[in-house]
Amino acid sequence: MGALPQSVLFCCDHNAVRSPMAEGLMKKLYGTRTYVQSAGVKSDMEIDGFSIAVCRELGVELERHRTRSFDEMEQWGDDLSGFDLVIALSPASQRRALELTRFFHLDVEYWPILDPTGLGQGREDKLDSYRQTRDQIKGRMLNRFGPPTEGQ
Repeated sequence: MGALPQSVLFCCDHNAVRSPMAEGLMKKLYGTRTYVQSAGVKSDMEIDGFSIAVCRELGVELERHRTRSFDEMEQWGDDLSGFDLVIALSPASQRRALELTRFFHLDVEYWPILDPTGLGQGREDKLDSYRQTRDQIKGRMLNRFGPPTEGQ
């Protein structure tokens, strides 16, 4: 278990499923003790409705999340070197994060998290897949950063 970093960037392929879940869960579990953002290799999708639904079950609000890519982050003035830790949730985002941070003294961790998109036949099966992804992220978070902040 490591210390809680001052700032974390979660990243995945589209910033529509896994990384917004991770951003929302981190904010819910650890409050304002850590600055948290998320990004994708691409931002060609909107936030996934199943992600919104399964996070709402835990009191995590994702409705207002707007997807963004690494390139858009840079255009909007968010410098990767300002983060203490980048956590990649997909192989493509890990490659991109390592490529972008090769000149910074910045830790990049890879958490192999299930991509639930395309899994399950009906609505309930799909929700179960998304819950599994959400719970994987939460479990990794608790193992990495410890118990939630008091009152969370």
